[in-house]
Amino acid sequence: MTSAIYTASIPVFKQMLGGLQEVLRKAEAHAVAKAIDPNALLQARLFPDMFPLLRQVLVATDFAKSVSARLAGVEVPKIEETEQTFADLQTRIATVLAFIEGLKEASFDDAATREIVTQAGTPKEKRFNGESYLLNYGLPHFFFHTTTAYAILRQAGVEVGKKDYIGTY
Repeated sequence: MTSAIYTASIPVFKQMLGGLQEVLRKAEAHAVAKAIDPNALLQARLFPDMFPLLRQVLVATDFAKSVSARLAGVEVPKIEETEQTFADLQTRIATVLAFIEGLKEASFDDAATREIVTQAGTPKEKRFNGESYLLNYGLPHFFFHTTTAYAILRQAGVEVGKKDYIGTY
């Protein structure tokens, strides 16, 4: 039996992370072609109080791995945040993709009703059932950060479009 939570999470994370990989490839090629310091793009942000591109990618990948792990009932893998280059970001995305691709669909069978407890960077814990965690918390945050990464690069003049953002499905 196919798990609705699996279907609504893992294929979506895989598709969108693939799109993010492509957007980052185009950004790096743009920097080379225009003789732009890659760090200028990696540290670009839409507004001063928002995270720069590099951090947007880190947070997006963190959501993909942590949401997937919690829904599958496995420990969230720790990945050090040492990324500084486009190549580092590509490696991070590939690492997260390998992790989520390795999750067994059967581990999501009771994910909709599994209790998920998070602390999301604050001292106040949040409690969800798996369905609410995915649909009302995990996916919205993941999409926010992938969309913001795309928007930063688009604003910086990188020639990317909706097809790049959405990825292959």
